[in-house]
Amino acid sequence: MRPVIKRCAPCSLNLMLSQAASEGIVFNSLQIRLCFRSWLAGMLAVLLALAPSASSNISTSRPNILLLMADDLGIGDIGCYGNNTMRTPNIDRLAEDGVRLTQHISAASLCTPSRAAFLTGRYPVRSGMVSSIGYRVLQWTGASGGLPTNETTFAKILKEKGYATGLVGKWHLGLNCESASDHCHHPLHHGFDHFYGMPFSLMGDCAHWELSEKRVNLEQKLNFLFQVLALVALTLAAGKLTHLIPVSWTPVIWSALSAVLLLAGSYFVGALIVHADCLLMRNHTITEQPMRFQTTTPLILQEVASFLKRNKHGPFLLFVSFLHVHIPLITMENFLGKSLHGLYGDNVEEMDWMVGQILDTLDMEGLTNSTLIYFTSDHGGSLENQLGNSQYGGWNGIYKGGKGMGGWEGGIRVPGIFRWPGVLPAGQVIGEPTSLMDVFPTVVQLAGGEVPQDRVIDGQDLLPLLLGTAQHSDHEFLMHYCEGVLHAARWHQRDKGTMWKVHFVTPVFQPEGAGACYGRKVCPCFGEKVLHHDPPLLFDLSRDPSETHVLTPASEPVFYQVMERVQQAVREHQRTLSPVPLQLDRLGNIWRPWLQPCCGPFPLCWCLREDGPQ
Repeated sequence: MRPVIKRCAPCSLNLMLSQAASEGIVFNSLQIRLCFRSWLAGMLAVLLALAPSASSNISTSRPNILLLMADDLGIGDIGCYGNNTMRTPNIDRLAEDGVRLTQHISAASLCTPSRAAFLTGRYPVRSGMVSSIGYRVLQWTGASGGLPTNETTFAKILKEKGYATGLVGKWHLGLNCESASDHCHHPLHHGFDHFYGMPFSLMGDCAHWELSEKRVNLEQKLNFLFQVLALVALTLAAGKLTHLIPVSWTPVIWSALSAVLLLAGSYFVGALIVHADCLLMRNHTITEQPMRFQTTTPLILQEVASFLKRNKHGPFLLFVSFLHVHIPLITMENFLGKSLHGLYGDNVEEMDWMVGQILDTLDMEGLTNSTLIYFTSDHGGSLENQLGNSQYGGWNGIYKGGKGMGGWEGGIRVPGIFRWPGVLPAGQVIGEPTSLMDVFPTVVQLAGGEVPQDRVIDGQDLLPLLLGTAQHSDHEFLMHYCEGVLHAARWHQRDKGTMWKVHFVTPVFQPEGAGACYGRKVCPCFGEKVLHHDPPLLFDLSRDPSETHVLTPASEPVFYQVMERVQQAVREHQRTLSPVPLQLDRLGNIWRPWLQPCCGPFPLCWCLREDGPQ
């Protein structure tokens, strides 16, 4: 007799077998295996349906958040972004274990505006962290400009949600408003519980480098004024003695004294800068003025480890803002001469080692799996940092331009790496357009906070993209400013898979045919040394990421449609802007002695209040 074959429902295997025995139905081994597999698949489907989703786990997990930001690092300086001669194994390990963004864009090509945008999720032009006169970053610790007190940082929101919040390293977003101790722009007034580092920025002037941000220029101006007043004093004195000029001795004496003071000023201005700007603070207290560079890196690492250990029961937000790899490239002795790229390469490799030390601390404290890590740079590497044949700035890979160039990719395309073991897919590479401003809404929502509704937030939540639940970035357009001037804009035409880039203004490279503004610290944003393009320059970044082939109406059939769509988006964006005080203009960006932080009676600003690294 031929056996009766009966199909089984996924969840009724036991019932079916018992019924078959009572009815005399026979099953062969193949049929039983098929039924068992069907039953097993059904049970797995039920279990998956009952299990909480990854997104619901994330929404309730409130991870620790560790943000690592390099200073002036080029995207081409890192192994995982294509450099095979610079050793960055620890940063590369983050990329291998996490998600790497290949079109990650800073909101500005210099540090002060870029960092303001990073912390607030808003273009710096919205907060006034720009200038209209060429003062593109804060120039002095003792200036009154800075991140306005009415701006909301992600640290402020996370602190309100119960996070311990800390910043270790560089700030460069202002300190005081009206007195040397009001600290109105201090990190602790912008949501951080703890601060240890430089309220200003590391500079070549901190080490009396030939690559100088302001010392050489000030010395030249003071020397010129000295010569003018000395000539005036000599002329008046000669006229007085020969009776050719009817003048008293008073203007002769005053002009001579002024000349002497200017000469002394030109001699001591370098020391003034070192004491005024190159200092370390712990919270509101100056601990080193001036800094002792040989111990700075160990102290930074010690502070990071201390914060992680104190707050390991979480949740915490720690922003590690490296002083590396900004000139003067302060590097410990055991890293000097070890790279293939001179002092700059030594400094990059030392920073990578620091990243490794921080990752080791996370491992030792059992924090690895509960911590979201993000690594980036504030903008592209500096091409103009050259002395002779030596390069002291970064490499921006295949991308044109560098630091200070508002539109060209080399100044604004930066590394972007996220790692969260067990949550984010390892080894994932995402080519969608993303921004440093996206960190704001991402960490706020991960912490259970709410993105402010009383202001425009330009960043977008990255989590769906990082998890793979969204195919495209939420950024259709990104604007690229140089100070308050819109230099370029990009349009992600998702339905075509095309990334258009439109340049309205570009700097004039010097010398002609070069790829940077050599002979200057950075390229200008406006004036005689920029070109205004009519029609604007058009590039297709999806086919030409190096921006070498300008598209024209003759070579690109949709040229005018692209231009019209981008210009429409620019008009819509500009309608969302409101006038605000410019924090980096002259009045907010000059040195004011009464705002100068000093750990002794001014001008005796010298102290060492803490022991060296343990």
